[in-house]
Amino acid sequence: MPVKRPNPVLWLYYQYGGTLPARYREWVLRDATCKTWVLRVLVRCLIQVAPLGAVLFVGLGVLGGSWPIAAGALLLGVLVVVRIVLTSSVDSVDARLVRYGYPPGHGSAVRRQRDAEAAERYRAVWRQPPPE
Repeated sequence: MPVKRPNPVLWLYYQYGGTLPARYREWVLRDATCKTWVLRVLVRCLIQVAPLGAVLFVGLGVLGGSWPIAAGALLLGVLVVVRIVLTSSVDSVDARLVRYGYPPGHGSAVRRQRDAEAAERYRAVWRQPPPE
């Protein structure tokens, strides 16, 4: 049975911190534990910062002064936000999963198990003892 994905409006609502209906619970788990989960956290961060960044860039740069200074300030601000988001990504993703009824730390446990299985497959293929 395929995982039910939210439509674009619900997806955007979810990116801004909204809670999806219960029928998307499995999709939220997949979103939080797939191989690209860190990239997804980064995209979520950038989507949340984009409107404020655009308003500040237009307000500070285009309408009120020097746009290179506004662009530099905006870039530094985005870099700070990205660093904060990435350093707290594990905890924030696990907390998001708790809102959907998963036990605390479930996302981290699923990712650890997936990584251990991948490491085992790698060892089985590439770390065989040399033939004698």
